[in-house]
Amino acid sequence: MTVMGAPNKSRKWLDWVIALSLAIASSGVVFWQNSRLAVLWDLSYILENSYRISLGDIPYRDFPFPYAPITFLTQAALIKLTGRVFFHHVIYCAVLGGLSTLLSWRILLKILREVPHGRLLALVLTAPLVILGIYAIFPHPFYDPDCTFAVLACLLLLLHWDRKPTSLLGFMTGIALVVPVFVKQNTGLAFIANAVASLLLLFAVDVWRRRMVRKYIWLCAGVIVGFGLALSLIHLTAGLGNYIRWTVRFAAERRTPALGDMIGIYRDPLLKGWLALFLVSTLVVWFGRGRRLLVWLSVIMMAAPFVWSVIYLFLDTDSSERAERLVGLWPLVLVVSIVAMLLTIRRRSGIEIVLPLIVIGVVHGAFLSQQLWGSTYALWPLFMILVATVITALIDLITKRPENTSTNVGPTQHQSSRSQEGRLAPAELSWPTILAFLLSLSLIVSGFFYLRSHERLDYANLDDGELTHSKLPALKGLSMRGSWIADFEELIAYTEKEIPRDEGILCLPSEDLFYYTTGRRPRFPVLMFDQTVNPYWPQEIVDLARARNIQWLIVKNELQLEEEPLEKKDELMKLLLQDFESVESLDNYEIYKRKSVDSGG
Repeated sequence: MTVMGAPNKSRKWLDWVIALSLAIASSGVVFWQNSRLAVLWDLSYILENSYRISLGDIPYRDFPFPYAPITFLTQAALIKLTGRVFFHHVIYCAVLGGLSTLLSWRILLKILREVPHGRLLALVLTAPLVILGIYAIFPHPFYDPDCTFAVLACLLLLLHWDRKPTSLLGFMTGIALVVPVFVKQNTGLAFIANAVASLLLLFAVDVWRRRMVRKYIWLCAGVIVGFGLALSLIHLTAGLGNYIRWTVRFAAERRTPALGDMIGIYRDPLLKGWLALFLVSTLVVWFGRGRRLLVWLSVIMMAAPFVWSVIYLFLDTDSSERAERLVGLWPLVLVVSIVAMLLTIRRRSGIEIVLPLIVIGVVHGAFLSQQLWGSTYALWPLFMILVATVITALIDLITKRPENTSTNVGPTQHQSSRSQEGRLAPAELSWPTILAFLLSLSLIVSGFFYLRSHERLDYANLDDGELTHSKLPALKGLSMRGSWIADFEELIAYTEKEIPRDEGILCLPSEDLFYYTTGRRPRFPVLMFDQTVNPYWPQEIVDLARARNIQWLIVKNELQLEEEPLEKKDELMKLLLQDFESVESLDNYEIYKRKSVDSGG
């Protein structure tokens, strides 16, 4: 027993070393991204509001806030504990990025534990997350990556609970399932809805089969307690009515896409071709078992859509078109994974039955924000989970005849039956590994070009000018191309010298870390102005500026954003200039002061 156990133990240690190396590499990519770019608009929205919260302002009650609170509360706590230093937030993103890669590996390991070379497959499928991790594409604190991290943690807990359903673990897992809802509304609600529906389905099946169902009671109790605690805290601080007003009604009005946009991703003619090819390749493997040439041919056919994303790099220099080939893999994997789940549902047990359904629901919930192109950048760990479920399903379909399956197989019996019934020839034994290598290598190569071109971030000007680094203490670690940093530092120097700290300032449209950098207290309810976060019309903004005794107006001339976010800007400026007069023109900012009574204001 000792002789047999030692090699197995050493292999597990080697797996951990490799997985930790992948996690560290994921963190390194986040640091590298932050060393070469910064997206001012999104970064400022997170940190400006987080700083405001750290000062004691309550979102939803004290100012309009259409987002779930956890990401902002986390950054506010970081500011409170470590001060206003941008690099601390970079470290946060790097740590979370590395941990998400580690969580993904553990989930993949549980999915693939019963297949040949499962431990190797799990590591191979984790490798692309070095390039496509939750914080790799957009490397600043944000709710999308945070929500994916929370979902990954919940999935791992569910898989662990499914195998070892203790009362305490079930209760704590139930509480954890609630967390994603308060990180990002649409993704979190999709997760909890699909998770609860799936668990109810499993509960019904176990009742029908006269199995013990006490474990579901503890899990359900955890969900109820989790929601109760969260809603009670919100009610006691911000007010439940305020929370629903801003995070549900207002957010839905401003961001919900049309149904046609949601299903449009499945109308791509190329998708139909890839699906047909995948079906043919599966049939080739099925009927060609024992024939090495046919097995390898089918592997190449299955990998073709992924390999195409690499080949296309040599056919077109347009980074947008290149990225389309990579992102376009999502609909294929979503469709194939749901079909694979349905075909192998009788060979699964427990959470494994519904895991693809939960993940697919989460992905489509995330698509409610910015559809396929805009929403997938932080979802790639879920993509790899779906790929793993497809590979597992293919192995089951190919190595077993339908008539040999049983609907009453438990986890232990299921594992034993796999090892005994589905004996594979050498070629069949290795084809899943080769397929996984091809898929992962393709994702790494095409993903690297996607990452380096920052095509997902094309809404901001990230390419023009020399790379510069901020000298301001609060912005240590902030780097970007262009004159944005120099212009902003000029503004900070002017405000520190000319504007008293107790006088209110209104910044338009405010894509800079102004309050975070200066340590001033915001006076205006809204810190940034675009239609997704600003509920006020021009006249309302003017009235609020008067009511809040705003004495200074700072207008940024040229934005890093490619499009003007402020609606009705000309109308608003015309109204504001009735109350304000120009006092200074900086390189990229116009400074206005409220007119005195003597001047006719």
